[in-house]
Amino acid sequence: ETLCLSPRVTRSLSSIIYHKTQGNPLFVSRLMLSLSKDGLLRPNLNRRRWEWDKKKIESLKLPEDVAMFITNSIEALSEDVQSSVCVLSCFGATADTAFIKTLEKALDRKLLDSLDTAVAEGLLDKIDDKYRFSHDRIQEAAYNMMNILEQGRSHFTYGMALAPLATGEEEYSILLTAANQLNLAGPEAVQEESQYVTIADLNLRAGKKSMEMSDFVAAYSYFDAGISFLRKKHWEKHYALSLELFNLAAECALTNRDTVSLKLLSEQVIKYGRSYEDTLNVMYSVTCSLASSSKLPKSIEKGLDILANLGIELRGNESSMEDCVNGAKDLLSGYTDDEILNTKRMTDPTM
Repeated sequence: ETLCLSPRVTRSLSSIIYHKTQGNPLFVSRLMLSLSKDGLLRPNLNRRRWEWDKKKIESLKLPEDVAMFITNSIEALSEDVQSSVCVLSCFGATADTAFIKTLEKALDRKLLDSLDTAVAEGLLDKIDDKYRFSHDRIQEAAYNMMNILEQGRSHFTYGMALAPLATGEEEYSILLTAANQLNLAGPEAVQEESQYVTIADLNLRAGKKSMEMSDFVAAYSYFDAGISFLRKKHWEKHYALSLELFNLAAECALTNRDTVSLKLLSEQVIKYGRSYEDTLNVMYSVTCSLASSSKLPKSIEKGLDILANLGIELRGNESSMEDCVNGAKDLLSGYTDDEILNTKRMTDPTM
């Protein structure tokens, strides 16, 4: 069908192609492109049909692994094209033209012309101003052309280059991309001591943005990554940053019902918090977690302990907690839902 010829005519070629590729669709398509490029499969204008050099194709030595074949195809291109395809592979399967232009600005290098060459070679597709690897195995092969250390250095370089461009409110996608690249590189890729704090703060911003979009799983991953970039004695040297990362990570852990992480995070804040007030957020999260885990009595007891430490004593020897709850219900029964919802919020913490 590809050559628009009958099976009888192409049977010999089909047999050779199948023998060399074992019918792998990606391998077949890449091999056909390679044969055409090398002149072993070519159109005959006089006969108005395709023709091929059967003996040369039969004697062609190919790697048994399709990934190796794709790697060889990439390595046959110019260094600029190879490099650009490897850059693109670090950002996933697709990237739009606007982002690539931003990346060109950040890296101070040209990418689009080389990517257009990769499109012409069939490695990429360009659809609606988006560049996309024509197959995930091609992206994988391009990415694996770099060793692990090179991959880490590349992610770190791209993340640090994009970070200064993620300043405006509308640049949140650049912010998340920069954070993702740095997190893929990991703390071991950091080259200067000051960069640890910079990256931790970047993850804090990315996590907050994810929370605004109600993606608490992603938000937790950013806060957790930010914490991983904090160094020893960070509670002493970078207290405000540490407290905010741990508090928000605990809030996300509560939302995600990750009680183990919530416990570990809250223990750190309670241990290193400089004041009782600084621990209130995580203790609130722990109290809510107890309530949502069908441990209401423990949750109530925890809440009473917190209030007592704030100077608000609600415990009474003569009234049980059940009596207190029923009393509160009686007080609220005289109000409609709208009246309760529209009640002015308390501002005096001592009341």
